[in-house]
Amino acid sequence: MADGVAGKDKCGEPRLVSLPLSRIRVIMKSSPEVSSINQEALVLTAKATELFVQYLATYSYRHGSGREKKALTYSDLSNSAEESETFQFLADILPKKILASRYLKMLKEKRGAEEEHDDDGDESDDEAES
Repeated sequence: MADGVAGKDKCGEPRLVSLPLSRIRVIMKSSPEVSSINQEALVLTAKATELFVQYLATYSYRHGSGREKKALTYSDLSNSAEESETFQFLADILPKKILASRYLKMLKEKRGAEEEHDDDGDESDDEAES
């Protein structure tokens, strides 16, 4: 890939991008603001997407625990999304994985805190009415 070519198409011609342009066109057309897509814009969007994914993967690999195992893991990506200001917008898409039991415990604690807060609010209302 050092020469900028990502592979060859069906005719053996070099391709500029690896991602399927038809899929990218479908995604782009799913936006109500888009009526038509120029071929150059499609190719540039595909190339920009490839470069972004490559940058995210490289950053996550270098800053994650996968480096020791020579592997990129989901938690490496998730940590990058959470800790890096550049990738902060991905935090909802790449949440940290937690065990279901831990999640249920967190929900219980949250509900308990909300009930305590509601109870405190009721007492102050009663005092205000007196």
